Amino acid sequence: MIWPSCSPGRYTGEGCWPSADAGAAFLGGCQPFQTSASADTPPSLLPMELTLWTYEGPPHVGAMRIAASMEGVHYVLHAPQGDTYADLLFTMIERRGRRPPVTYTTFQARDLGGDTAELVKRSIAQAVERFKPEALLVGESCTAELIQDQPGALAVGMGFGDLPIVSLELPAYSKKENWGAAETFYQLVRSLLKNQLPAPGTPKPSPLLWKEEDRRPRVNLLGPTLLGFRCRDDVREITRLLAERGIDVAVTAPLGARPADLMRIPTADANVCLYPEVAASVCSWLERSFGMATIKTVPIGIAATEAFLTELAQVLDLDARQGEAGAREARASEASPAAANGAAGLGERASRLPWYSRSVDSTYLTGKRVFIFGDATHAVAAARIASKELGFEVVGLGSYSREQAREVRAAAKELGLEALITDDYLAVEQAMAEAAPELVLGTQMERHSAKRLGIPCAVISTPLHVQDVPARFSPQMGWEGANVIFDSWVHPLMMGLEEHLIGMFRHDFEFVDGHRSHLGDGAPAAAPQPLSAATPADPAAGPATVQTGPGGAASAATATLVAEPAVATAQEWVQDNGLAAAGPSPQGEPHWSADGEAELAKIPFFVRGKVRRNTETFARERGVARIDAETLYDAKAHYSR
Repeated sequence: MIWPSCSPGRYTGEGCWPSADAGAAFLGGCQPFQTSASADTPPSLLPMELTLWTYEGPPHVGAMRIAASMEGVHYVLHAPQGDTYADLLFTMIERRGRRPPVTYTTFQARDLGGDTAELVKRSIAQAVERFKPEALLVGESCTAELIQDQPGALAVGMGFGDLPIVSLELPAYSKKENWGAAETFYQLVRSLLKNQLPAPGTPKPSPLLWKEEDRRPRVNLLGPTLLGFRCRDDVREITRLLAERGIDVAVTAPLGARPADLMRIPTADANVCLYPEVAASVCSWLERSFGMATIKTVPIGIAATEAFLTELAQVLDLDARQGEAGAREARASEASPAAANGAAGLGERASRLPWYSRSVDSTYLTGKRVFIFGDATHAVAAARIASKELGFEVVGLGSYSREQAREVRAAAKELGLEALITDDYLAVEQAMAEAAPELVLGTQMERHSAKRLGIPCAVISTPLHVQDVPARFSPQMGWEGANVIFDSWVHPLMMGLEEHLIGMFRHDFEFVDGHRSHLGDGAPAAAPQPLSAATPADPAAGPATVQTGPGGAASAATATLVAEPAVATAQEWVQDNGLAAAGPSPQGEPHWSADGEAELAKIPFFVRGKVRRNTETFARERGVARIDAETLYDAKAHYSR
């Protein structure tokens, strides 16, 4: 059984708020917790489960994302004084120079003994007078929901004339942020278009109307919002991609749209559902009510972008070659060597990812174990790119998007995996550790978990933090998005290679003196200090210590300075490289000798696991009980044939 509970403040003490999507890291987000109690057990009798992280905030934060993404829309939120935290999401994470268009009623405890409904009406009247919105959203936070003031109904009855008022009823104790964003967008579009609904029996418009009217085809881009993952840049890339093929964009919404723009949605020939988490319900309603076709392929990755263009051509009855010449010319300066010979497909002519992924040494990318977790759209796309376009082995796939769980499970099944559908970051971290990946593709939370586990990570999805909202052009969709994905995913592996090289040369003063690992695990190791021949060490004096905290600050971390022998033993090498010393193995299983582990430690860590498994398989097949350095090289020779 799942009961809701309002979780407390979620500051982690690490110097920054840990999340960025939704009200996910701030005070007041409502989160469910699981219990074995019966369905009849009232929430007041159940214990509260506290959490430090959450993937999504309450649904009213989703509504706030829609309002903040648009122009001319204002949101009146009935909420207590502490719920104004959400402003920080837009000013700090999105780095916007203005507050979101939200008016809070900000009732306090002393107001509960009076007429809070009058406070709501006063706040609504002041917001309309001050901001003069073109459309008004009215809703309540999870705390205000318990008071049952019904602010939406109050606003409708205040007589604001022709001002469109959308009353939002977002169940804070059973739904979350992405659902709240989708529901708000759906209710706003439906409210604004209600007077344009075709009469019953009216023929549905054809997506080929552009041919009859002798004009260019046009589509709507639906779903991008603030606090989405690279939405601003995705819109720019897809708009350019469509323009190359002679397709105009009629409306982009919610991001950058005004209420009047939403009223022009039916003038397009089709809708492009860029982000199903936000736009799927709107696209479905437009298809049922106005007969508008929906392009459902999300163009993330080379294959998906090609499939997106194919679906567009089929729906709009485009000439398959339309715009291809222009696209080729636009990308000629960036084409790969294969494209120059005319041997590549459209994706290879437009993006560097296919050529790069084949040109890199096969032992560097092929077979890399990758764990993926995020929102459904980006997680499914990442799994497809990793397995089919980069040659990675996907060892874990999951999402916190319960509304799209079916799609994630289907993608996982194709890879022979069981999807992880959860909003518990600790369960994700445990699954990540058990999968033993060489790369993690996840959210801001997985970045922290991977850092603790010492695994390279790239962020592919919300929730995100400020460093994942770059000032530069950095899309995920289209041809340029494929380039960005390649760079973003391969970079952590290259940093891993750097870590290995630092480990190999860690005794050189150039590497030891002041070097800090990019993984951030602790302070830099102190440089070895040889003992003076003239002044032998005095055991009674105890070991010398040195503070290693940044800037000399006390950090409780000290490094013991000891003399290093000129030649390390095999056992010392094993310990220095963080490998387990040889010990008893399960009966019938080969075990590693100290010199075998020492040789294994010299192999770069990003292929070390594969070498270990291959060597153990080699030894097991030949009945070798003890794996030493010679066995390791015999296995290498065997697998190199």
